[in-house]
Amino acid sequence: MAMSQTEYVARIKAAKTLAELEAVRVELLGRQGELTKELKSIGSLPADERAGKGASLNALRTVIEQGLTERQRALAVSAAKDELSTPLDVTAPGVIPPLGHRHPVSMVLDELVELFWQMGYQVADGPEVETEWHIFEALNIPADHPARDMQDTFYLENGLVPRTHTSGIQIRHMLENRDNLPIRIVAPGKVYRNEDEDSRHSWSFYQIEGLVVDEGISLGDLKGTLEIMLRGLLGEETKIRLRSNYFPYTEPSVEMDATCVVCGGSGQFEAKTCHLCGGTGWLELGGAGMVHPQVLRNVGIDPERYSGFAFGFGPERIAAIKYGVDDVREFWRPDFKFLEQF
Repeated sequence: MAMSQTEYVARIKAAKTLAELEAVRVELLGRQGELTKELKSIGSLPADERAGKGASLNALRTVIEQGLTERQRALAVSAAKDELSTPLDVTAPGVIPPLGHRHPVSMVLDELVELFWQMGYQVADGPEVETEWHIFEALNIPADHPARDMQDTFYLENGLVPRTHTSGIQIRHMLENRDNLPIRIVAPGKVYRNEDEDSRHSWSFYQIEGLVVDEGISLGDLKGTLEIMLRGLLGEETKIRLRSNYFPYTEPSVEMDATCVVCGGSGQFEAKTCHLCGGTGWLELGGAGMVHPQVLRNVGIDPERYSGFAFGFGPERIAAIKYGVDDVREFWRPDFKFLEQF
């Protein structure tokens, strides 16, 4: 049987602490609260009774809410007075708040930026929402090019897209500095692609790309740069290999692999097939290549005089390898127990 207004108010006044008052509020007005159930039952009443019942219950709800607010203020004032009346021992040690630390992906990004800074690179930045020209057309990916399928994205209005790679930063930097060569930059940042999530992919992730444009740049310069970078990041014994691939904005294009950090490239660990590299001894890290001459022309740089190389990979992938994480999605789940391990 429904309680009267007097009984509801008495229950509110009987609460001695803010926690008890919150429990009363949930019992009365929560999703499964007593008054909430009564309000939901109005629909089952005869039509001529619904208006009167609804009005009385809403009036009761107003009284309860006012009572809860007044009691909350009274309890808060009482708690503050009790706290002020308690003697304060100024010689007692303070409570040190728990301190967080950098995210593991941020740590890898910082390491990479530091390594490239030591090699004379600048850090470049750009907008996360780009024009299709900067992110596709300038990189030899016109609207009907099949490579668009490789970077399916989320389209906005007026020819704008959330960037699918940080190559747009490279295009902007070359446009702004084509009369101020050479160029040596790294471009870290967040990118977005319309991909199904699995242990190695996500719709949103970080990427770091590098670009060098100068006279006489060769594929050998690219390999040496990547080797120095990966040795600094994964250990001095790390070796790399370059495999042929295809990217519209580089020619020739390569995939870069590094020797497995677990098995050292042998493919075996503790007399078993290495769980990280699957027995191949190599880890796939990202793409690279010589900047396509047409890309240089698109930004007003003479490809007959200048050449360059570019590379890109995901810090999440590097962090997963470095810290032995099997699923890159773990880095972005709100799991403090996981993050506190690093």
